[in-house]
Amino acid sequence: MKKRPAVMNGVWLFLVLVSITVAAYTGKMQEVVEASFESAKSAVTLAIGLVGAMALWLGLMKVAEKGGLMVLVARAIRPAMIHVFPQIPPEHPAMSAMVMNISANALGLGNAATPMGLKAMMELDRLNPVKGRATDAMCMFLAINTSNVTLLPLGVMAVRASAGSAQPAAIIVPTLLATFCSTIVAILAARFLAKTSKDPDPLSLDLEAVKSDVTPSEISSATQSNPEPNSVDEESADHSGPGPVGRWICWGFTAAFVAGLLLRFVQADSMLEAGKEVISFWLLPMIMGGLLMFGYLRGVGVYEAATEGAKEGFQVAVRIIPFLVMILVAIGMFRASGAFDIMVRILSPGISLIGMPPEALPMALMRPLSGSGAFGIMSEVVSQAPNTFGAFLVSTMQGSTETTFYVLAVYFGSVGITRARHALSAALLADAAGVLGALAFCHLFY
Repeated sequence: MKKRPAVMNGVWLFLVLVSITVAAYTGKMQEVVEASFESAKSAVTLAIGLVGAMALWLGLMKVAEKGGLMVLVARAIRPAMIHVFPQIPPEHPAMSAMVMNISANALGLGNAATPMGLKAMMELDRLNPVKGRATDAMCMFLAINTSNVTLLPLGVMAVRASAGSAQPAAIIVPTLLATFCSTIVAILAARFLAKTSKDPDPLSLDLEAVKSDVTPSEISSATQSNPEPNSVDEESADHSGPGPVGRWICWGFTAAFVAGLLLRFVQADSMLEAGKEVISFWLLPMIMGGLLMFGYLRGVGVYEAATEGAKEGFQVAVRIIPFLVMILVAIGMFRASGAFDIMVRILSPGISLIGMPPEALPMALMRPLSGSGAFGIMSEVVSQAPNTFGAFLVSTMQGSTETTFYVLAVYFGSVGITRARHALSAALLADAAGVLGALAFCHLFY
């Protein structure tokens, strides 16, 4: 069976060729060359910067996994998840890893969300009978991830407050509604595209039907790699729980922490400010301590398990470097050539028909391409006029959309997926829904 070229092949080639062609007319060829080297350097720096975070959080996730937390979480959310991911066994570790990733994204815990998402993608890949080709569950998870469910856009609110906005937190409700719309569209689009796809889900295919496309060794490897969802981790079964002294010490630390938390609220000048501080700075240490204490009370060797997971995190960080380099170089060249500015000028006359101010269009176009670029545009618009509708809109867009190409490169690159199938299409539709939803709700609430 002849393989069709992956969607990302066309996207990446288009960005590079358009950048070079436009630079020939704008006279920015030197800028394009410099951007290619600088973007390649930035991609490696970014990946190296992720090594520590991924090693830490995948280590903590390993502790939770060995303690049985993943199975407990999967059981708790089974009713909702089986409808969204019918191909995945209800108690498979991938279910709980996906829930933890979505929850971390919703709370704005970016440093923890990415390693949890990579963990979920690795668990999904263990069920994949055709390595290198995305399953429907992978496409659905990536689409939901790029829809960026957000409860509290704390970073955006901080920028608005520092710029002198009269109501920095006014974006919470429109952001929540816009991201709700983008998530619904992500789910519906992923399901529709999966049903109409000419490239069937490898997870649902009969292995006998794909033998002509997959070698016998690949079939055997994929079949043997599928874990039993209800199996108990052998290493965790070797450990007995701590004695009474160890348990009392753990509960003593818990009681002392809760007392300190209550004291912080008592001493604070404002309950609202104390709540923001807890969410911004206390939540991650609480999760870290909670995962380690859970594993310890369940009899897990927390240090050994954490270091085992950290090794896995290091390997993943190294594995995604080529994917990050290629996508960030293409995006950097596209911006440096002037092609992005030309695209904005072409589309600007038409956006007035839907009520979008001109200063918001660069943000809408940049958000799927570059997180730092979009954040810079948002910060500039807000700093210039923090109380205008345009500042209100770009702030909401920042909180209700995601950097689609970065997420796709990192998540699929971590497990070697080269055939993304309909993942990119579903993710971009979710981005469009997020932008339009932000526009509609900003008009309603501004």
